[in-house]
Amino acid sequence: MTISPRDLEDEVTLQVAANRIDFLSRRDAGVVEATAPDDADDFLADLRNTGTSLDRHEALELLALGEVVYRKAHDSRHLGMHAALREGAGWADIATALDGDAALAWDAHQQWIRDQFELHRRGGPGGLDSGAAHTARQLAGPRPA
Repeated sequence: MTISPRDLEDEVTLQVAANRIDFLSRRDAGVVEATAPDDADDFLADLRNTGTSLDRHEALELLALGEVVYRKAHDSRHLGMHAALREGAGWADIATALDGDAALAWDAHQQWIRDQFELHRRGGPGGLDSGAAHTARQLAGPRPA
């Protein structure tokens, strides 16, 4: 049985994926076993009895879920940039919110716009058509110094 981010992307929300990652990584680190009291309910007792290391499928699930979270968060980051620009924020404001550099944030956003346009052009789900990509570029304005 294989597991890939593509298998999971449409099935899990960002919150569900993050919660499952937290559970699997804590279990693999032995946190569940160390924190479950002896009189825990059956669910925690069952976890304690299974040991703490992940099996192959769970380890691959952890890896794939990490990629799903990365992809969803990456898109949310750029949607957030677009929303901030739309509401009058400048690149200095966005850089502060990202704890980064304004020019690098602008560069990353331009790359995201290109990627979204290419996704739409190839007929993938979502993406930006030429009009939406043009609007996003105009909203972003010139590259900050």
